[in-house]
Amino acid sequence: MAKKCNVKFSQDYLKSLKKKVEALKILTEVSAIISSTLDFKELMTIVMEKAKSVMNAEACSILLYNRDTRKLEFEVAICQDESTSDVLKKKITLELGQGIAGWVAEKKELLIIKDVRKDKRFYCEADKITGFVTKSLIAAPLIGRRGLIGVAEIINPKKKEYDLEILQILTRHFAIAIENALYHKETLERERLKQELEIASSLQKSFLPETPSITKGNLTVTAVNIPAKQIGGDLYDFIELSGRRIGVFIGDVSGKGVSAALYMAKIISDFRYIAHTEESPEIVMNRLNALLSRAPRGMFLTAIYMIINVITGRLNLSVAGHPPFLWITKNDVKAVSVDSGPPLGIIPDDYPLSKITLNKGDRLILLTDGVFEAKNKKGQRIGFDNFVSFVKDHAKERQLVAKITDYVNTFSKCIDMADDLTVVEVKFSP
Repeated sequence: MAKKCNVKFSQDYLKSLKKKVEALKILTEVSAIISSTLDFKELMTIVMEKAKSVMNAEACSILLYNRDTRKLEFEVAICQDESTSDVLKKKITLELGQGIAGWVAEKKELLIIKDVRKDKRFYCEADKITGFVTKSLIAAPLIGRRGLIGVAEIINPKKKEYDLEILQILTRHFAIAIENALYHKETLERERLKQELEIASSLQKSFLPETPSITKGNLTVTAVNIPAKQIGGDLYDFIELSGRRIGVFIGDVSGKGVSAALYMAKIISDFRYIAHTEESPEIVMNRLNALLSRAPRGMFLTAIYMIINVITGRLNLSVAGHPPFLWITKNDVKAVSVDSGPPLGIIPDDYPLSKITLNKGDRLILLTDGVFEAKNKKGQRIGFDNFVSFVKDHAKERQLVAKITDYVNTFSKCIDMADDLTVVEVKFSP
């Protein structure tokens, strides 16, 4: 017959066991809660509400570490007065090492302060601004895979007995959840930005001519435009004018990205309006310069505008600080620098008019500096002289624009484009 086993457990052991069961229950609840959403703001509120509940605290807050400013910023504060959270977010930031939160962030250690009035590290400015009274607090660093995320604070906890190990496990859970939510937020933001850039790129392309080539009379104009990123600041245009003429425009906006793209769209709109109302390129440049002088400081445009008679080859042009163009004749290739005014949009000025006449078989190559400023993986540039030499060697090529593009792409193979690339060929072939 089996003997009955009477095992007695001490009260301390039972109490310890009960605490562990409660802790496990809390951790299970927390894991379920923080896994319920990847929405950053919603998660912040859930985390702080749970921490406030577990510790029976008056308030809880999370300060996130801003890697750009190297400061702690209030992201969320849960307390009785909702306006307190807004005040903290707008007015309070802490340096690393400043206040208890700053100390915890710098040392990456959990702190339990039973009386903040006796702690020299306590930063009382937040209480002064909000009217809240901090008596005691628990401050824990939030550390993720990429380092410091921020600091969580539990303020005036009424629960006096707590397991330090459980607190540390909780904060690790919070840190992982917050980091995942931040990563999700960044991913959504990148996706949103990508979609916006795709839309901006489509809109920008819609401002350029519908086809990259036009033929009228004896004249054929062909262009290529390749932005360094999804959107760029280079532009070109060709328009049919009265009197058997074609207007050809090329330009390079200062800067890159969205601001340059928006500026480019404005320029093309203004240019087309003016070009159809004025007969001479220098007048078009003067009027365009006056309009662009109202643009934000630092934005300007280098440009060439020429008007060509498609029957006779007579050509009038005006230049605003743009690189020279190449003139390919039967026996020579030369860089042509005519009188130029400053880039458009900088200072009031009168732009000079220049005239040339194209002969049978002549070609002009207009370009932006992204062509000859292109770099290879050693950091070397093509250079304008080398570009001219290349064109001389391939002056007989029928598809010269494509040849130039391939040359630049091959030279800068394996590295990202540093600048937009635009080439326009004007071919006079009776």
